[in-house]
Amino acid sequence: MSKEKSVLLIFTGGTISMGENPTNGSLSPLDKDAILKLIPELEMLPVNISSVSFNPMIDSSDVEPNFWVKIAETIREYYYRYDGFVILHGTDTMAYSASAVSFMLENLSKPVIFTGSQLPLGMLRSDAKENVMNAIEIAAAYEDNKPVVPEVALFFEDLLMRGNRAMKKSTEYFNAFASFNYPILAKSGVHIKYFPMVIHYENEVKPLSINTHFDNNIAILKLFPGIQESVVQSVLETPHLRGVILESFGAGNAPRAEWLYQRLKAATESGMIIVNVSQCRIGSVEMGRYETSLNLQKAGILSGYDMTIETATTKLMFLLGKFSDPKEVVKYMHQSLRGEVTIMHGK
Repeated sequence: MSKEKSVLLIFTGGTISMGENPTNGSLSPLDKDAILKLIPELEMLPVNISSVSFNPMIDSSDVEPNFWVKIAETIREYYYRYDGFVILHGTDTMAYSASAVSFMLENLSKPVIFTGSQLPLGMLRSDAKENVMNAIEIAAAYEDNKPVVPEVALFFEDLLMRGNRAMKKSTEYFNAFASFNYPILAKSGVHIKYFPMVIHYENEVKPLSINTHFDNNIAILKLFPGIQESVVQSVLETPHLRGVILESFGAGNAPRAEWLYQRLKAATESGMIIVNVSQCRIGSVEMGRYETSLNLQKAGILSGYDMTIETATTKLMFLLGKFSDPKEVVKYMHQSLRGEVTIMHGK
């Protein structure tokens, strides 16, 4: 069988890379060779498959920005040797990593597919094999010598989603991820059906470059009925804080308390970037639509439109790492860099 395309598997850890410890029954990372032995079907794919492994592999709950940098640097190292990349990753923070990596890879023109599983590979009912096999096939999919999905994406169960549009929705079911505010890129069945109209294609192929600076001096402030001024104050006065993701109600609404307005206004006037993201999974922030969001507008809060919390968080960290001038951060928060947001002008 001719194997024209090549794919690099990048083992980072997570449930998909776990095995049962015979001494105590707990799950711990397997080594790369043990994992590959559990998927003999890989030999049947018409793809040349190689692999590298992080050492140590980690649970995705331990993910931090340096881990994202390591993923991006690995892709850069092997970029011109492979046609596509599959990143095996834990599910808990996979949406954060997929979003972060999408921002880091400038001029990406090859598939980078994140996947994982709800059950470890060695378990009889594991969803891992199907996810890995489909992710590899997608990473190797080319038409007229051009990749079908040349962007950072996330495959799970039977859906391919843009990486910075996906979020984990379930700890129980195999269809653990969803893309609530953007159409899926492909659906797997008897065949894999792609939807080119919603896949991003660069106008021209340029050399890959990566941006590896993140500033994690940010916080997430989730509003709730009865939130106290002292709570908001303690967040906004965190030492070295440069940005805040404000999780608001509905279409971007917040209590009209004068103290909240004054606290937020003082923070933005000091140069802090505050981004308004809805607690709802579906829909967009529309500041000014209701009177309860007017104070946020007047306080200088930025609209996060329909970004997921994972994307808003990683994008803000990425931009703060790239720019020291708050005006530059504001400028690019209001732009779609990697298809991560639907900009609603005037909202």
